[in-house]
Amino acid sequence: MRLPSAISLIFCFIVVLAAGETTAQKKEFVATVDTDGVQRIEITAGEYFFEPQRIVVKVNVPVEIRIKKEQSLTPHRFILSAPEAGIDIKESLSSEPKTISFTPAKTGEFPFYCDQKLLFFKSHRERGMEGVLEVRE
Repeated sequence: MRLPSAISLIFCFIVVLAAGETTAQKKEFVATVDTDGVQRIEITAGEYFFEPQRIVVKVNVPVEIRIKKEQSLTPHRFILSAPEAGIDIKESLSSEPKTISFTPAKTGEFPFYCDQKLLFFKSHRERGMEGVLEVRE
């Protein structure tokens, strides 16, 4: 009777690991071009995450990001530095939404993140507060 219990325990462990893998995947948001020719994205900054974490936009088409922070005492910033693509954003975040506009001039994948860090603790980026802006043709 001990063997089936061990097999059940191993099976449960594998299911838990697989569930963790699924939730760790980054959600992707593909922006569409509105009738006025602008790609609009809404981003929420949480305790140590951005939602969505992966954003896909078109090159040479204006982008408007509306970003806000969930209610929290923890300060956060949104950094997206890709001067080669015409993007250089460094914004402190609050619970009031901010609108950031730019037009990506080059295709590629560009990281965005929060650069905040308290003393000797891990930075917010090291704790998972990062994502990717993918610019496609």
